[in-house]
Amino acid sequence: MFEGYNFKKYDILLVLLCAGISLLGIVFINSANESYVKHQQEGFIMGLILMIVISFISYSFVLKFYWLIYAVSIGLLVVVKLFGDSGGGAQRWFEIAGIRFQPSELVKILLILFYAAFIMKHKENINTVRMIVACVLLIIPPTALIFNQPDLSTTIMVVSVFCLIMFIGGVSWKVIGGAILIGVPSFILALRYLMRDDVHIIKDYHKGRILAWLYPDEYASTEAYQTLNAMTAIGSGQLSGKGINNNVVASVKNGNFISAAHTDFIFAVIGEETGFVGCCVVIGLLFLIAIICILIARRAKDVGGQIIAGGMAGLIGIQTFINIGVVTGLLPNTGLTLPFVSYGLTSLVSLFIGMGFVLNVKLQSPAGEYFEGEF
Repeated sequence: MFEGYNFKKYDILLVLLCAGISLLGIVFINSANESYVKHQQEGFIMGLILMIVISFISYSFVLKFYWLIYAVSIGLLVVVKLFGDSGGGAQRWFEIAGIRFQPSELVKILLILFYAAFIMKHKENINTVRMIVACVLLIIPPTALIFNQPDLSTTIMVVSVFCLIMFIGGVSWKVIGGAILIGVPSFILALRYLMRDDVHIIKDYHKGRILAWLYPDEYASTEAYQTLNAMTAIGSGQLSGKGINNNVVASVKNGNFISAAHTDFIFAVIGEETGFVGCCVVIGLLFLIAIICILIARRAKDVGGQIIAGGMAGLIGIQTFINIGVVTGLLPNTGLTLPFVSYGLTSLVSLFIGMGFVLNVKLQSPAGEYFEGEF
C-alpha cells in the first residue's frame, strides 16, 4: 500500500504552516465576528484530519479516476444550479446537515486533480492544436456553470489556475507568447465592450465595481465604500496595530465600517489590529506555503505530481494576491477570500484536501534535494 513512500520526507513544516495560518485566521475571525468562530473551528479540525488522511492515499491511484473526478465536478455545479440556496443575489450554496456547502470551492481542487491526470496521459501531445483545444473545451462547462451562479471571482480563479496548469504541463513558450499577444488586446477590447450601458453580459454591480476601482472618489459612498474604509483601517494600524479584539473607539472595524470583515475583507482587520508587522506575518506564512508547494512540484516523480503541487501553489498565491489587491485598492472588488484565513468552511476544508495531495506528492518524490531538476 505504501510502496514507494519515503516517510522521512513527510513535510511536517507544511502541516504546521497550514495549521498555524488557519489558527491565526480563527483569531481574526473571532475579532471580526465571533458568531462565526465555531463553524471555522469545526472546519479547521475536519480539514486537518482530512489533510493527514489524504496525505497517505496515493495520488497516482486517485488520478486513475480522473473522468469520475471531472463528472463529480460538473455534477456538483449542476446540483447547486438546480437546488441551491440563493444568497446575496447568487446561487452558490446548498445545505447539508445544517452546514452550507459551496461546491465551487471544492471544484477548484478537483479540476487541478483532473488536469493533472489528463495532461499526464497526453503529455507527448500537449503542444498540439488538438490537445490544447481539448483542454480548453473541458474547462468551459465548469467555468460557465460557476460564472452563471453568478460567481465572477471564482471564474477568474479557475481560469487563472487553468493557465498555470497548462504552463506546468509543458505548453511551449511559443504557444504562451501567442496566447498573450492575442489574449491581452482581446481582454481589453472585451472589457470595453462589456462596460457599455447597452451590454448586459456581466451584472451591473460588476460594472459598478470596476468603475469604483477606476474612480474611487466618485463612488466613495457606494461601490468604493468597502475598499476605501478597508484602506483606512490598514493605514490606521501603522506599525504594530491597535491590538487584537481592542475596544478602541476610533476603530474602523469597531464602528462597523468594514463590510464582510470576517470573509473578503479580513485583511483590513489584520492591518488595523496588528499593523504592518501582522500583515507581513500573514503574507509571509502564505508565501512560504506556496513556495514549499513549488519546491515539492520541482521534485515530483511525474507530471501529475508537478501539476498538483504547482496548481495548489498557484491557487494559494493568486488568490492571496487578488484578495489583498482588492483590500488595498490595487484591484477591483472581486469577492475572493484570503486562503486559510477568511471565514468559509468549504473553502478551508477544500484547501486542506488539496494540501493533503501535495503532501502525498512529497512522500512519493524521488531521492534528492528540492532544488534539483526543473518543471
